[in-house]
Amino acid sequence: MSVAVVGAAEAGLGEAPPGTTPAELMGQASLAALAEAGLTTDDVDGLFASSTQLPWASINLGEELGIAPRVSDSTMLGGASPVAHLAHARAAILAGACEVALIAYGSTQRSVGRANASPQEVDRYEAPYRPVLPITAYALAASRHMHEFGTTPEQLAWVAVSARRWAQRTPGAWSTKPLTVQDVLDAPRVCDPLGVKDCCLVTDGGGALVVVAEARARALAAEGAPPPVHLLGVAEAHRHRHVSSMPDLVRTAAADSGARAYAMAGVGPADVQCAQLYDAFTITPILFAEDLGLCAKGEGGAFFEGGRTGPDGDGLPVNTNGGGLSYAHAGMNGLQLLVEGVRQVRAGRDVALVHANGGVFSAQATAILGSAATA
Repeated sequence: MSVAVVGAAEAGLGEAPPGTTPAELMGQASLAALAEAGLTTDDVDGLFASSTQLPWASINLGEELGIAPRVSDSTMLGGASPVAHLAHARAAILAGACEVALIAYGSTQRSVGRANASPQEVDRYEAPYRPVLPITAYALAASRHMHEFGTTPEQLAWVAVSARRWAQRTPGAWSTKPLTVQDVLDAPRVCDPLGVKDCCLVTDGGGALVVVAEARARALAAEGAPPPVHLLGVAEAHRHRHVSSMPDLVRTAAADSGARAYAMAGVGPADVQCAQLYDAFTITPILFAEDLGLCAKGEGGAFFEGGRTGPDGDGLPVNTNGGGLSYAHAGMNGLQLLVEGVRQVRAGRDVALVHANGGVFSAQATAILGSAATA
């Protein structure tokens, strides 16, 4: 027995109405996801939520929706939190601790300013160098990858260009203007080798998933809910907190979470039909594609080069709504990746990989979603 997603929704993506709070965005997305599943707040007995603006996020969500849950989890793993919450919700449901799990996220970082929404925790050994976090740390990884494997600025740029091409086909995407490799290369540098167009968007937004046991998911579908999106495998991992303690700048704990998720799902990289890879910067999907086995270590640049992962490419579709680089990036993007993974399975893909990242390659979480054919 496993679990399935029966409701998925987003709220306030881009720029939320003035005065909107992160808890309200979580609540709006939650109500939409519950309605899609044919459920109400009275059915929910498990709350899982995170936000840099709300240290007690699941408690805030319960207050917002008037829910007194049996299980409450505000575990903070940065952008990896929602995927980790999916693992925790699965465990709680299978253990009988709850029956209907609501996973939510909300951020108003664009409205209130990123510095106010996401205060940085600076390591005391890094502080004397006055790093501009997080981009300084990600630039270190990009530079190392270029040095070790010959990755080029043009290959980094293709990550952004491919994302933009997907966004141009996605209703509600924040950035849809045409973007070329040369545009990315000509953009002002922020921290070499990364420029403005190598960096994710700064948007508001919320999202939510409703998760239940597979038997209940099938019953809800019989009553009019969408077909269940099955959780085939899920795992989390971390090896460091600050980049100065990262064992290897171009090898992440995604290799650990990915291996465990594949093993649980009984599938491998060759079975994946689309991938939603956390793209806070253009270097991150390159590393994750490698560490998740979608290509060999060192071949991530070539994996994206030429638009192979874009809508007209001949490779694996990646970040099919435009990702954090062009669709939306509300501070921590794990929930939006999950929603898109759900949508892709509903659209006919049998195996969708979702991978989220927290901190500077600090926390990793991988989920493999599937259709009835793969459950």
